[in-house]
Amino acid sequence: MRIQGSHVWLLGAAAMLGACGSPAPTPPPAPPKPPVAAVPKPAAPSAPAPPAPAAAAAPEAPMAQVPSYEAKGRRDPFVTLELREGAGGLTVASTKLTGIVRGSRTTLALVEASDGIGYILKPGDTLGDGRLLEIGSDSVVFAVTPKPGASSNRVVLKLAAN
Repeated sequence: MRIQGSHVWLLGAAAMLGACGSPAPTPPPAPPKPPVAAVPKPAAPSAPAPPAPAAAAAPEAPMAQVPSYEAKGRRDPFVTLELREGAGGLTVASTKLTGIVRGSRTTLALVEASDGIGYILKPGDTLGDGRLLEIGSDSVVFAVTPKPGASSNRVVLKLAAN
């Protein structure tokens, strides 16, 4: 197909009109960045360190400031929680079964400790000194660590009746 002279002019005019229009809006200037605060350097060690070789010397990057945790009466979540058996520790015998939830794929047991904290357990989960073996229609069975003088290492919790 061959384009005639008048058609070329029309194509050029159409291209120019398509490119014309309001200019693209310019984005607003970015807000200025706050100045980077200088991180205090750690205290110098008491014994001077041997000088580093000149070839291995690299410019020091500023150290990241580690945030501190303010407890404000709460437990520090970064400290490992230890449960001890016996005095003050969580035991299966000191808990009560408060509910059983049956779903299409799983069954869960709702267990409440003596301090009022609730636990949602499925078979195989551990609680204090025991592991949940099975969930029945109105009871659960735990296998607990054997104690001296105990005749059984199983504890059965029945659903609490109101």
